[in-house]
Amino acid sequence: MSAINNQSGKSSNRNSIFIIGGMILVGAVLLLAYLMWYVAPDEYIERVKVIAVTDAGCIAETFDGFAVNIGDCQVKQGEFVNAMIDKKIKERAAAMNPTS
Repeated sequence: MSAINNQSGKSSNRNSIFIIGGMILVGAVLLLAYLMWYVAPDEYIERVKVIAVTDAGCIAETFDGFAVNIGDCQVKQGEFVNAMIDKKIKERAAAMNPTS
């Protein structure tokens, strides 16, 4: 008789399935948290000055100096409008140009 039982039972197989399922669940939760925190837009309304009207939409400048595309607008260059601005676009632009 051997002192070590080498038989693999159903409980060992079931534990492996729970561990793998738990790892997949943790990965899915982490992916969802990343998408919600870093990728989702953080929009707010800001008063901006239209600096150009193009086919792709109006290009406006925020008061802190960032140029953003605000989409279609019916105003002339130099006018001020209230527009939805994504805060994270400013953060990404500042990260790409750290000297400003």
